[in-house]
Amino acid sequence: MAGLRETRVEAANPLGLDGIEYVEYATSAPQALGQVLELMGFRPVARHRSREVLLYRQGPMNVIVNAHPGVVRGHAAPGEHPRISAIALRVRDARAAYDHVLERGAWDVPMHAQVMELNIPGIHGPGGAHIYFVDRHREFSIYDVDFTLIPTVDARPPALGGMHWFGIVQYIGRDRSDDWCEFYRHLFGFSVLPEDQRFGILPKGTLLRSPCRQFMVQLVEPDPVTVSYDEEELFHRVGLGVPDVPATVAALRRAGVEFVESDQTHTEARGALTRHYQHSLVFELVHSAGPQAEAAAP
Repeated sequence: MAGLRETRVEAANPLGLDGIEYVEYATSAPQALGQVLELMGFRPVARHRSREVLLYRQGPMNVIVNAHPGVVRGHAAPGEHPRISAIALRVRDARAAYDHVLERGAWDVPMHAQVMELNIPGIHGPGGAHIYFVDRHREFSIYDVDFTLIPTVDARPPALGGMHWFGIVQYIGRDRSDDWCEFYRHLFGFSVLPEDQRFGILPKGTLLRSPCRQFMVQLVEPDPVTVSYDEEELFHRVGLGVPDVPATVAALRRAGVEFVESDQTHTEARGALTRHYQHSLVFELVHSAGPQAEAAAP
């Protein structure tokens, strides 16, 4: 019976997904982005050995700030306005996960690791962003090879208010929801949630849950009446889960973070939205007990 149960688990989660390892931002103004990240509770903990890249961390979350040229396909160098250039997913076996998605039609990202750098397998996501696969995240991590710790800092700073990854909001083209749902279902094993199952304060779009049940992807098409953004497809923002939204909002406000307060969007127990920083940088808070609680939910 144990073998049958393991087979069913593998079928439901073919890559052995185990959450988000990091989110990477590309920018030509890394100091300005770093200041906003520090307001949100992240702390710089390490520098890349050979590139203009910094690692920020709080609790279980890693954020990479990349100012190195050629980060996003089609862009010679990062722009001043930060954009999510990559997400890395924890998997059971990175090479096996990479082979699995390539067999199902994913487009691979050529690896260009330099001497003494790790080759991290990845595929193309929306708007030239990449999706990477990482299996070194326990005793030995990818950062042990490519990064040098900043002296005197806490390499494991605690998370403000129990903050953790809740999900990624992805803007997509008009009438492209079915295509992207199939992308996440076919390659990764995501499941589409019922329309009446919603989280946070921005209920638009289609929600997909990862097979490890530790994070979501929200697909948002342009508004058919009032288009508030162009139809470029991209990872737009991250969702940060917190057990107590009002308490976390209060702590962040004391640190200097500003939140959107309007008739349509305002802070409440379900969630909150920060104002835009550096034109494109925004964070969404969502009520969530934590990734382990999500994973254990029926």
